[in-house]
This record gives sequence, C-alpha cells and structure tokens, in this order.
Amino acid sequence: MEKIIIGLVGPMASGKGEAKKYLQEKYGATEHRFSTMLRDLLDRMHVEQSRTNIQDISTILRQRFGEDLLAKVLTEDVKNDIHELIIIDGIRRNADIEYLEKLPGFTLVSIDADEKLRYERMIKRNENAGDGEKSFADFQKDSQAETELTIPGVMAHAKVHLQNNNSLEELRADVDKLLDNLRR
Repeated sequence: MEKIIIGLVGPMASGKGEAKKYLQEKYGATEHRFSTMLRDLLDRMHVEQSRTNIQDISTILRQRFGEDLLAKVLTEDVKNDIHELIIIDGIRRNADIEYLEKLPGFTLVSIDADEKLRYERMIKRNENAGDGEKSFADFQKDSQAETELTIPGVMAHAKVHLQNNNSLEELRADVDKLLDNLRR
C-alpha cells in the first residue's frame, strides 16, 4: 500500500499535537517533527528546550545552511520510514513543503483555532519551559516570532483546512473523515 503522509501546519496550540496523537493511537501513525532535531541539538549542548531557544537554533541553522536544511533532513527521514501512515508536525515555511510536496502520498493539512483558546491550551499543556507561566501578552509576542510569522502563508497552501474551536471529540471526528478521504 502507498504511504499516506499528512503534513500538519497551524499556529501554536491549534490542535496539531492532538490530531497527531489521535492518529498515532488509533491508526498506528509514526511521527516526524521539525522540532525534534532542534530539541536533540539543544539536549546535546545541555541547553534548555525553551520556545525561544528552539526558535533561535532554527534561525541560526537556516541562516547558515539554507532555509531548506530542516526540510531536506525531514524529507529523507520520511522516505526511509517504512510505515504506511506518517505524520509530519511543525511545518512553518514554504521551504518546508517544497521537498515534502514531492513525496508520493503527501497532503498538507492546516489546523487553526481561536487565539484565546490556543493560549489556554498552551498554558495547560506547558510543553516548553516557561509556557505554563506566560501571560496572554507573552503568548501574542511569541506568535510574532520569526518562526511563527510564515505559518499563515503555508496554511494557505493546505489541501485540507480543519477548524478546531470545539471539543476534542469533534477534532477526532474531523481527523477520521480526513483519513477516510485520503484512503480513497
């Protein structure tokens, strides 16, 4: 069977992680995240995995080695993944999708949600160091970081757009429909 590769794009705390987790638990999907290689580097250097440090290391690497560096690495990782259902999380730039779009079975999916709801989700999950203590103004400032500003442009290229302003069950139902459509 041909691979189904779902690339997720959306602003912080829009529901990408929940969609990915659901696809992993229910359908056995494997995951590739742009931030994984950045987190690995920070760990190796014994530097805290804060949102700022992840953004900074991404910017430094892309400026030095090219905007498409992370996309090249991730595309090769996905090519070598033997699983039928693969999720790519953390797509942020047009350079990210340039290589991924060439992969057979790739579909770009955008997930979005209301800004206040996304802020509440970010506080609750506290994924990165310091996220749980951020004010709404801090969240809005983070949303203006260089790594976040290109996301809306990439979302415009998505074949599928999911709005995640309701319950987790509704998001899961939307993901089920998405997968059914991709399998046809």
